[in-house]
Amino acid sequence: MTTARRQACGRLVRRAGGPIAVATLLVMTSACSLFGPDRPKPKPLEPIAAPMGVQQLWRQSVGKVDFPQAMAVHGDTVTVASSDGSVLAVEVQSGREVWRVNVGGPLSAGVGGDGRTAAVVTRDGVLVVIENGAVKWRKTLGVRVSTPPLIAGDRVFVLAVDRSVQAFDGQTGQKLWQYLRPGDPLALSQTGVVAAYRNTLVVGQGPRLAGLDPAQAAPRWEVQVGSPRGANEIERLADLVGPPVRAAETMCVRSFQAAVGCVDVERGTLRWSKAVGGTGPIGGDADQLFGADGSDRLSAWRTASGDVDWTSEALALRSLSGPAVIGASVVFGDRDGTLHWLSRAKGEAQARTLTDGSAVQVQPVVVGKTLIVLTRNGSLIALRPS
Repeated sequence: MTTARRQACGRLVRRAGGPIAVATLLVMTSACSLFGPDRPKPKPLEPIAAPMGVQQLWRQSVGKVDFPQAMAVHGDTVTVASSDGSVLAVEVQSGREVWRVNVGGPLSAGVGGDGRTAAVVTRDGVLVVIENGAVKWRKTLGVRVSTPPLIAGDRVFVLAVDRSVQAFDGQTGQKLWQYLRPGDPLALSQTGVVAAYRNTLVVGQGPRLAGLDPAQAAPRWEVQVGSPRGANEIERLADLVGPPVRAAETMCVRSFQAAVGCVDVERGTLRWSKAVGGTGPIGGDADQLFGADGSDRLSAWRTASGDVDWTSEALALRSLSGPAVIGASVVFGDRDGTLHWLSRAKGEAQARTLTDGSAVQVQPVVVGKTLIVLTRNGSLIALRPS
């Protein structure tokens, strides 16, 4: 079972904010129990014939991370946060701490940023905006949030667990608008999709990717990526999982336990969608996409067509993170803190790098030729293949 799937077992919520109905809870408990202490164990890793060299450049201590998070990258700076409310910006090349601030409470979502400004959301539902290492303003949202806020066009956009979207003025914190599309009563408290494409705000609304006018929240288009299926609410849950992969006018994303697909966000049309299980984010670029299914079976797809380049079961049942693409490699982290470097051409093992023994549950990011990794125990590590 993937890390995302285990987390999702405890993060299913009613849109109205109330508890899950007893019958639904029993179904969820039964499904999640299949991946308890008696779950199947992964097979031993095969030796690497000619290991590729990987150099650790630096390591920083962030603080424990147990909430959905994305690392915000702008230029040569990466901004991250810990569960206790610490937010810090680090220079990628040197590992030097640029600034650090504590927002005064544990976090449920973060970090969004544009290089000058960063944003996080506390467990109490407070949006906190930070500028140059100091808290600029706070705003109570009144909803639960698991998706890092988006900062674009001097505005801050927040996607909540109930799938509502709120927009705020980046300078004053004034609320500009709110959008809520009627939908299924059960929602997934996991990182969703909120992104910018030119002058369109792109958001996940259940299994659909929607384009909104960022000035007034008017819908421009809507495309269904996944087709919910199953006998109960949990099996039919197919929310889009972020972050998406952006390649020119194409945006690709996973639909929770249902599909992987790509959308032309210029025209608002579906390029392709493949019925694929899985719960974690995908990674990739304009050439290829990569992802793991519910049992951590790996697949590589052509971004343009969805055709399968290769599949692999070498990392099955290792609770993999979302992947990152760097050079000729694709990298997945696992629950034991090991980074698995695979050939993006064929999926063959190239290297294995140990971190601190705790799960790599935050999707790694790439800055230039450097891979940045954040572990559950709070080790922020910069690596470079040689």
